[in-house]
Amino acid sequence: MRYNRSGAPSLPFFGRLSALALDPIEKKPLYHFYPGSRILSAGFFGCNLACPFCQNYRISQEFRGRAAEASAAEAAGTAEEVSPEKLVSLGREADSVGLAYTYSEPLVHFEYIAETAARARSAGLKNVLVSNGYVSRQAAREILEVIDAANIDVKSFSGDFYRRELRGSLAPVLDFLECAAAKIHLEVTTLIIPGKNDSAREMKELSSHIAALDSDIPLHLSCYRPCYKYDVPASTYENLAPLVQTAREKLRYVYPGNVTVEANTLCPDCGSLLIHRRGYTVERSGFENGKCRACGHKVPVVG
Repeated sequence: MRYNRSGAPSLPFFGRLSALALDPIEKKPLYHFYPGSRILSAGFFGCNLACPFCQNYRISQEFRGRAAEASAAEAAGTAEEVSPEKLVSLGREADSVGLAYTYSEPLVHFEYIAETAARARSAGLKNVLVSNGYVSRQAAREILEVIDAANIDVKSFSGDFYRRELRGSLAPVLDFLECAAAKIHLEVTTLIIPGKNDSAREMKELSSHIAALDSDIPLHLSCYRPCYKYDVPASTYENLAPLVQTAREKLRYVYPGNVTVEANTLCPDCGSLLIHRRGYTVERSGFENGKCRACGHKVPVVG
C-alpha cells in the first residue's frame, strides 16, 4: 500500500477499487443503523492481517503475488481508479444512505478513506467502516472523526490466536472497540470456526468485554466455511446456537449470521418484535420514534 519510488513515498493503490456495489446495509452487517436502507460499498486491496481463513483472500492476500512479479504501481493499474470526489458523487447519485468502506481491509488505505469520508460528510452522506480494527489508537481516533458507524471483525478473543494464526495482535483491536463505542454507532462480528474460537469460555470473555463498553452493542456470530488455507469443516447453526445463547447472557442483541434462520430484533424488555428480517428484506414496524410500540422501551437503532 506504501511504495518507495526513488526514495520518495507513494500510494500506488490510492483510489484503486476492487469492487463497487449498492448493498443492503444489513450485508455489512449493520442491523441497528438505518435498517432497510442501501449503501454504496467500495472495496479495496490488501490487509494488515494474514488470516488463513480469509473469505476475500483474492483481494486481500493473493494480489500481492501479482505485485511482486511487476511493481506495486503496475499491479494498481489493473484496478479501477475512483477519486474521492468521484466516489462521493456516485454515492449521491445512487439511492444510498452513504458510503461503506469494506470487502478488503479499508484502513490500510487510511489517506483515501479519511479524505473521502470528510467529503462524504460534507455532502450529507453517512460513512460506514467495515474493518478488522487493527490500527493504532492515534489512527483510530483520527478516522473516527469522520465515521458514523462501524462493524469491527473480532477474529477471536485470544491474543495467542491473533499472533499464531493472523500475525497480528488483539490489543489494538480492543482499543479500537473502546474508541469507537465512545464515538460512533458500533457493531461487532466474529466468524465462528469450529475448534478454533468457538469455546463457551471465549464467548463469555468476548461478550463480557463488549458489554462493559455497552450491552446494547449488537454482536453478529457468523458461520465459517472452508476457504483459502483452511480446510476446517464448516460451522453450522447448531454450532452457533449455544454461543448465541451464551453471548445473550451479557448482550441484549446477538444475531446468527450466514444461516437461513431469521435474525429478528426483539425488545429486551417485553419480547415484542421490533424488526423482522428475512434475508435482506426488512420490516421495521415494531418501534416508533426510537421506542418499542408495545412497552415504550428505548430502542438503540439509528435512523
